[in-house]
Amino acid sequence: MATARAVRLLLTSSRWRLGRREVPQSRALAALVPGVSQVDNSSDFLGKRPHRRHPGILQLPCVELPKALAAAAQLLLLQSAMPNVEKQVRALTNYLWSRHLPVGPEELQRRAVYLEEKFLENPDLSQSEEKLRETVLRALRKTTYHWQELSYNEKLSLVYMAARLDGGFAAVSRAFHEIQARVPEFQPQTLLDFGSGTGSVTWAAHSTWGQSLREYMCVDSSAAMLDLAEKLLKGGSESGEPYVPGVFFRQFLPVSPKVQFDVVVSAFSLSELPSKADRTEVIHTLWRKTSHFLILVENGTKAGHSLLMDARDLVLKGKEKSPSDPRPGFVFAPCPHELPCPQLTASKPLACSFSQAYHSIPFSWNKKNLKEEKFSMVILARGSPEEANRWPRITQPVLKRPRHVHCHLCCPDGHMQHAVITAHRHGRDLYRCARVSSWGDLLPVITPSESELPPSPAKDPPGS
Repeated sequence: MATARAVRLLLTSSRWRLGRREVPQSRALAALVPGVSQVDNSSDFLGKRPHRRHPGILQLPCVELPKALAAAAQLLLLQSAMPNVEKQVRALTNYLWSRHLPVGPEELQRRAVYLEEKFLENPDLSQSEEKLRETVLRALRKTTYHWQELSYNEKLSLVYMAARLDGGFAAVSRAFHEIQARVPEFQPQTLLDFGSGTGSVTWAAHSTWGQSLREYMCVDSSAAMLDLAEKLLKGGSESGEPYVPGVFFRQFLPVSPKVQFDVVVSAFSLSELPSKADRTEVIHTLWRKTSHFLILVENGTKAGHSLLMDARDLVLKGKEKSPSDPRPGFVFAPCPHELPCPQLTASKPLACSFSQAYHSIPFSWNKKNLKEEKFSMVILARGSPEEANRWPRITQPVLKRPRHVHCHLCCPDGHMQHAVITAHRHGRDLYRCARVSSWGDLLPVITPSESELPPSPAKDPPGS
C-alpha cells in the first residue's frame, strides 16, 4: 500500500512554438509504473471528452483518393493501352517491397576481409593469392545484394502510378494527420516534395492544408514522372486546368541556401539513391531547406526503418545549420525521444512500422477495395524536445482481453515496454484510454523521474 500511495497525479504544461505561433496545452497525466500506476478519477484527465477521443488518439479513418485523382489515373492507364499491366504492377510492387539498400564500398571491403580470413583458416583450401582473390570475389557476388537504379521512363512511370499511387497517398496522409492533430494551429504556406514521383504528396497536402498552402515545389530527376504528375493534376490531359493551384515542377533542388519551406517531404525516395554518401548529402540539404517540419517516409521493412533512423541521427547529431535558421531539430514523431531506437538495438531487431487503411483505385486487378499500407516514417521539427508532449507510442496492434489490455510502448526513456493495463492496477480512465487506442497512437502517460518514484523495498541478503 505504501508504494500505491506514493504514486500521484503528474501535471504537465507544455507549449508548442512554431515561429510566432503558441499553442498552450495542459494535461493531467498518469505515471505508468507496472503494478503501481493509478489515475485519480476525480482529476481533469480528459476534460469533457469521451475516452475514445483522448489526447493521444491519432488514428486516421480509411483514406480515399480524391475522385479527380483516381479518375485521372484510370484515364491515363486506359489511354496507354499497355499490355499485361496487372503482371507488371505485381512485379514492380514485389520488387520495391523486397528491395534492400545498396552495399557501400566500406561494407564490401569488410566482407571481403572476413571471407579472405575465413578461407585462409581452412588448410584444405591452400591456393595462390590470385586464386584466393577470385574465390573471395565469387563468394561476394553470391552473398551481396545487387542493387540497381530504376530508370523511370514513360512506361515504368505509368506502372508505378498503378502500383503505388493510392498506397503512397495513404502513408503520407497519415504523416500529415499526425502534425494536424497535434498542432492544429500550424498552417503551412509552402511545401517541398523531394522525389515527387506521381505527385501523391501534393494531393495529400492539399487534402490536409489546402486552405493555407500556396506553393508546392515538386522535385524529381525523372522528366517522365514530372510529366505524368502534371497530367494527373490536369485530369489526365496536357491542357486542362490543374486541380491544385501553385504547383511547380523541376528536376533539381533549389540552389539558394536561403530558400526554406514550411514542410519538406521525402516519401519513398531516399531508398532510390545509389549510395550512403548521396543520402547524407540529400538529407543535409533537405534539413537546411526545412522551416518547420521534415517528413521522411519509407517502406515498413527493416531496410526502410534502418534508413530512416540513419537520417534521423544525421539531423540530430549534425552540426549543419541553415544560415537563416539556427534552430536545432528534434523528433516530433514517432519516437518520444532522441535516443537510439530500441527496435534496432534489440536482440532481434524489428522494423518500427505503421499501417494505414485505404480504398484502392478501382483498377480491374484490384479485387479488394480496402487495403492496408505498411510504412515507416520519421517527422523532424525545428525547436527543442521540451516543446512537444513526450508520451509513449504504441508500436504494435493493441491486444484487448477480458479486463486487461496489452500495449507495446516505445517510452520517453528510450526503452520498449510491454504494459498490461488493468482498471484495478492503473485506474479506470487509463484502462479505458488504452482499450480504445490503436497501433500508432500515443498513450497520454508520463514516466516519473527517479526522485518521484517510491523507494525500492530492501531485500534480505542471500542465505538469511
